[in-house]
Amino acid sequence: MSKKYISMIAGILAVLLILSGCAGESNSSNESGGESGEKTKISFMHWRGEDKAVFDEIITEFEKENPDISVEMNIYPSDQYLGTAQRMLQEGSTGDVFASFPGAQFQSLQEAGIFEDLSGEEFVSNFDENLISVGQVDGKQYALPYQLVFNMPVYNKGMFEELGLEVPKSWTEFQEMCDTLLENGITPIAFPGADIGPNQFMNSMVMNNAPDEEIFAKLLSGEEKLTNEWWVKTLEDFQLLEQKGYIQENALGTNQDAAMAMVANGEAAMLATGSYHMASLLGLNPDLQLDLLAPITVEESEAVYEGINTATFMLAVNSNSEKKDQAKKFIEYLSQPEVASKYANETGQHLTVTDVNYESEALKNTAYWIDERKTRFQPRYLITNAQVEDAVLSSIENVLGGEEPMAAAEAAQKIVDENRE
Repeated sequence: MSKKYISMIAGILAVLLILSGCAGESNSSNESGGESGEKTKISFMHWRGEDKAVFDEIITEFEKENPDISVEMNIYPSDQYLGTAQRMLQEGSTGDVFASFPGAQFQSLQEAGIFEDLSGEEFVSNFDENLISVGQVDGKQYALPYQLVFNMPVYNKGMFEELGLEVPKSWTEFQEMCDTLLENGITPIAFPGADIGPNQFMNSMVMNNAPDEEIFAKLLSGEEKLTNEWWVKTLEDFQLLEQKGYIQENALGTNQDAAMAMVANGEAAMLATGSYHMASLLGLNPDLQLDLLAPITVEESEAVYEGINTATFMLAVNSNSEKKDQAKKFIEYLSQPEVASKYANETGQHLTVTDVNYESEALKNTAYWIDERKTRFQPRYLITNAQVEDAVLSSIENVLGGEEPMAAAEAAQKIVDENRE
């Protein structure tokens, strides 16, 4: 082979290598975003691993409608999310769109300047204005709650009908109902103390003992104390549940899967969590008829509230993101009624989006709680100091573990005094 021929082949190969290199740079740019027509990848960060399948489907459809945007979902366990979300969001490398819990996490993120102001976005009008105030500060909308959860026990409605039981309207009637269940060999309340603890159940237990919705703000300011009657009575009510056997033995060692199994197989009548577990219960036993029931811890004439609601899974845009326009497009897509309906029906969640079409029987049968019952926002989320929240919850666990209510209240109040705002 001549030197001239070899030189010509080498030249062709060099040109091919240059062209190949240019093509590689173009593909890389398409992934990271850049010039017009190129694909921008955004991160969607949240804690609900149980929603991954439906979000995968929604993201696929979103990407079809928005071919210039791709969505990478980053899911973390809820406890890890509470502990590390702020650091990750401040770095800006993840969570262009992210979800926030109400209460202490929302306040912490807001004070750190993590939330982009969404007040002027048209898609805000897709949400029920009465249900999104928890994402507002000084009249500005920083986050949009997506889920409407009822944080009160789920109960086996079919079992109640078989035993001739009605939903109790007072603390006396609640105890009579529990006694009837025990007489029939049924544990009244399955309590998942090992992982969820009293986080949800405390809300309906305190709602009428302290009907003042500013009670925890007053606790943080020093105007109220945990050693006052409203909280000591709440601890006494928890003690009564444990001493009378209304919750299962070793409640503090029972995880949520075991507690759900107790309700699914008819061993227990109520699950001390909330509406977000109804879909899982029906997955374990499709024949269950379910509804919601909040213990009324006072006499009927003194009751102010019938249940608990929480607008949560608060959608937000990271102020540190370089892809805010694309992030807003994704939230806008999630707030469309047909997309929200898909999410609601496949996850068993009520939502804050207007015009959602609920198809599942469980959602249809409990939708009356949205408009027809007097519920209050979850009190626990109004404890904006994380250390105080831990102290409040620990006092319940300590009582369930055998400590006297006043002693548990005094120990918790010491922590409140150390962390008072």
